[in-house]
Amino acid sequence: MKKKAEAMVLASFAADSLALGAHWIYDTAVIDNEFGRVDRLRKPAPDSFHDTKEAGEFTHYGDQTLVLLSSIADCGGFDLDHFARSWQNLFQDYTGYRDHATRETLKNFAENKDPSAAGSSSTDLGGAVRIAPLAFVYREKRNDLRSAAKAQTAMTHNDPVVVESADLMADVLWHVLKGESPTAALQTASADRTALRKMVADGLQSVGRPTRDTIKKFGQMCETDASLPGVIHLVATYETDLKTALVENVMAGGDSAARGMAVGMILGAHLGRDAIPAEWLNEMKAGNRIADLLGRIG
Repeated sequence: MKKKAEAMVLASFAADSLALGAHWIYDTAVIDNEFGRVDRLRKPAPDSFHDTKEAGEFTHYGDQTLVLLSSIADCGGFDLDHFARSWQNLFQDYTGYRDHATRETLKNFAENKDPSAAGSSSTDLGGAVRIAPLAFVYREKRNDLRSAAKAQTAMTHNDPVVVESADLMADVLWHVLKGESPTAALQTASADRTALRKMVADGLQSVGRPTRDTIKKFGQMCETDASLPGVIHLVATYETDLKTALVENVMAGGDSAARGMAVGMILGAHLGRDAIPAEWLNEMKAGNRIADLLGRIG
């Protein structure tokens, strides 16, 4: 299980790095014209949201996930207060993009709100997709995993549906690491979640349909009610092909980084490290640091 859990973390980071170049481009014709098929790590365009980044780096989602991984390594597990301090330190001199959720959460921290009460009202899925490091450290402790996943998400995205989405994905990861297929795990984990059941069902019913059209229909945007069905579509459609899932995700446009991190961790947990293109891992600038942190956690 540990090898699959390592792959889960690596695939989530690789998905974010792959999405960096074309992230938040909604016009798929622009992606085609400026990037072609995005099957390698690319530098963002000079006028993009991530114009301070280089190929192989992460979006603000991946950067925050790396902070979470580092915090877990330092503490030997999840500590909300330590993560909150580390998260705030990240943004002291941060030259990357700060989204609405980040700005609102930083404002709440500046007003001395507790980490459990500092979260923004954002409905974006981005807060829920950082959980791969938690699934690594708590791969044998289901209840601890779910509790930590919800707490880390609520710290920045304190919307009930976003928090419930983190709980869903944590449970899916636990089932997949235990050997269930992603599709079966999604069906099991969504059965008693009324707020998410239709999103999961819509995603599963879209299996096999053209990905660009499907994600455009669900919505390319950051909000969970658009992003989560797209994640389910990608996971279930490309259940045995992580590379194609992540490439097609980027080619579908919009918030491909958040969708990709979720897809990457689920399929990474299912398929293992060999499913991740070696060049993606080799070209990730934080690759050695991630490996070191995973080794420290054990």
